[in-house]
Amino acid sequence: MAHSFEDMFGRAVNLMAARMPPTPPETVDSFLTSPGLFYVRNHGPVPQVREDEIQDWEFSIEGLVENPMTLTLRQLMSEYEQVTYPITLVCAGNRRKEQNQVRKSKGFSWGAAGLSTALFTGVVMSDVIRRARPLRGARYVCMEGADKLPNGFYGTSVKLNWAMDDNKGIMLAYKMNGEMLRPDHGKPLRAVVPGQIGGRSVKWLKKLIITNAPSDNWYHIYDNRVLPTMVSPDESANNPRWWYDERYAIYDLNVNSAITYPAHGERLSLIGLPENYRIKGYAYGGGGRRVSRVEISLDKGRTWQLSDINYPEDLYRGVNQQLYGGQLDMSWRESCFCWCFWSLSIKVSELKEADDILVRAMDEAMNIQPRDMYWSVLGMMNNPWFRVAIIKDGNLLQFEHPTQPALIPGGWMERVKSAGGDLTNGHWGEQFGGGGSAPIERAVEAEVKMTKDGVDRIITIDELRRHGNADQPWFVLNGEVYDGTEFLGGHPGGAQSIISAAGLDSTEEFMAIHSETAKAMMPKYHVGSLDGVSRVALREGDPQGQSIEKRKVFLQPRAWTKAALLEKRIVSWDTRIFVFQLEHQEQTLGLPVGQHLMVRLRDPVTGEAVIRSYTPITEIKEKGLLEVLVKIYFDTEEIKGGRMTLALDALPLGRFVDFKGPIGKFEYLGRGSCTIGGELRQVKSFLMICAGSGVTPIYQVFRAIIQDPEDSTYCVVLDGNRLFEDILCKQELDAYATENSDRCKVVYTLTKAHEEWDGMRGRISGDLIREHMPWSEGTMALICGPEALETSVRKWLSEQGWKNSDMVFF
Repeated sequence: MAHSFEDMFGRAVNLMAARMPPTPPETVDSFLTSPGLFYVRNHGPVPQVREDEIQDWEFSIEGLVENPMTLTLRQLMSEYEQVTYPITLVCAGNRRKEQNQVRKSKGFSWGAAGLSTALFTGVVMSDVIRRARPLRGARYVCMEGADKLPNGFYGTSVKLNWAMDDNKGIMLAYKMNGEMLRPDHGKPLRAVVPGQIGGRSVKWLKKLIITNAPSDNWYHIYDNRVLPTMVSPDESANNPRWWYDERYAIYDLNVNSAITYPAHGERLSLIGLPENYRIKGYAYGGGGRRVSRVEISLDKGRTWQLSDINYPEDLYRGVNQQLYGGQLDMSWRESCFCWCFWSLSIKVSELKEADDILVRAMDEAMNIQPRDMYWSVLGMMNNPWFRVAIIKDGNLLQFEHPTQPALIPGGWMERVKSAGGDLTNGHWGEQFGGGGSAPIERAVEAEVKMTKDGVDRIITIDELRRHGNADQPWFVLNGEVYDGTEFLGGHPGGAQSIISAAGLDSTEEFMAIHSETAKAMMPKYHVGSLDGVSRVALREGDPQGQSIEKRKVFLQPRAWTKAALLEKRIVSWDTRIFVFQLEHQEQTLGLPVGQHLMVRLRDPVTGEAVIRSYTPITEIKEKGLLEVLVKIYFDTEEIKGGRMTLALDALPLGRFVDFKGPIGKFEYLGRGSCTIGGELRQVKSFLMICAGSGVTPIYQVFRAIIQDPEDSTYCVVLDGNRLFEDILCKQELDAYATENSDRCKVVYTLTKAHEEWDGMRGRISGDLIREHMPWSEGTMALICGPEALETSVRKWLSEQGWKNSDMVFF
């Protein structure tokens, strides 16, 4: 029973790709979210904790308690009952970009994917607080993390009676989906507060302080609040009383929903398709309240249809067993901690006649999403009806979501606003009812002045670049130059965000992220204007100030550089080698062994930037060319294909593609020397585990070792695939292995091998690893493949005595 249950719900984790959640469809194709895809919202640098320090991590319970104490994570794991709960965490800024389209708030532009779900394992918070014995008059639990920020450590609070209510499920967690928390998610210990905004779930937890009043932490007061809609950015900055009113603090989530399918940019042909189309999406409630209905309208809210709702969380309620080291028992709990998924089959003929699709959800307390937006200065808790516009083009329907996340352009809100429509008139800025009435013109927002009167200094690109450093970082906005030195210590995002922009044009990022208040501060730092020639040079990208003929190395870490597609070689039905021509024949790529580069293309349908990481197969010393081996993921009946790989495959010869790098924490220096995160290591042997196109970073390191006759580092490559045709770089790997049998071994295993295959069959397993390279001092494992493989390999290696510091996941 335990095995089958863990398989059932663990599999959903392993299906997800390790990436940030850019759009809702890529986020909600599974109930559980992998740690790599789980959304991240941190306020500053992530505290680093060494593996050997995890068990000794300390946190205190203090304040209005009879028995103040300090516990280690080891004590928490050994002295208290361990539990496992499925919980959805939601950023209070989910869907904020819709608010930013109406008027820029003080927050950056989340799309509708600022939420994720995981199985958290840890201890119920009330068990710890009970042992400390709160005193009479105690009303709040203040939490403080270890992340040191410009305004102190991050902290916030919840009511004590909530924390003591086991039905609320508030916990101290150290595992996520069966593995220890990753650094971005609070390693080694965090609070998890179900049903409330993510900002209450403090990461890197160091203190629980029992008090008689809410937290006085700067971040509790000036973050996670919905101020009245009439409070402008200037008013909120100049009148602190708004922030100290606890009535405006956010705790419980509000009810919300979004459409995931049809996806943004998706096209539906009206010819030869099935009669029906199934619309899908997610919904969630707050405070433990269940979503009781989700309704769809195709006529702008005049009439509504009731959708089907699937509650995957309920599958856990009938189970009472150990899962990931904690007891899973939710049979007694009525609270709902997780999102649900809704769907509705609609006739394509109805979609053809509609201008848009609207969705709204209601929870069991009859709280329902409003039609209109409630704008507020922080851009939080945005939950109006979610609208997908339908654009008709002959026999095609194209669907358009409200926005695209972060800096990605697109969405009907951007289109309507650019055309002068009013996004707040209740008609979504468009003509309503087919009566031909023109949209109400929106009020023109006053442009915030960002320059200082009397400053007429003209600055050249050479002078700008002399300040492209951490000592006196200058940067450019709309052709104007600003000195960020004075603000290094007080910038909410930390000094590094300014230092990284030094010497560069940061207009796009700054204007998309910063509020009117931040823009109004800029005259203080204005030092002059960039001359016209320098503006062109910056815009066209050459941050190092070198001409193409002078630049010996192609890759630049802080700027995109272009290379033209020279050749496309067909390796198999779904695999290609793309050959790009660098800027000149003597130019080297500039990629250290073990690192990779980023590739950027524009989606031909939506114009969005699509960015992925690849490891080239180019020889390190080769000049003038860049070769990338890519597996193409085509559309199937079940799932859409890979956006990047399909775009690459459709690329005509001669078209330019953007590259940036190098990136990666691992570098092989040669003869057993390597660095991980800058730390020098000496290795005697490598276990290299890969699958599919994950062979490319493995092959890069393997080739560098074998090509050096003086390198005595021993290598074992375990390469797992479905079919023989899926084995990539086989000819090269076999040639190296045959000629260097004393220095390496290459083992292939196939899950769907043909009858003539005389090699190994089945998946890579712990037994296979143990057989070919058990752990010994000086051994390191390099792993690259699907997340399901990486998760399993981590588990097998740990069980066989491998340390986390001896595993590198590409």
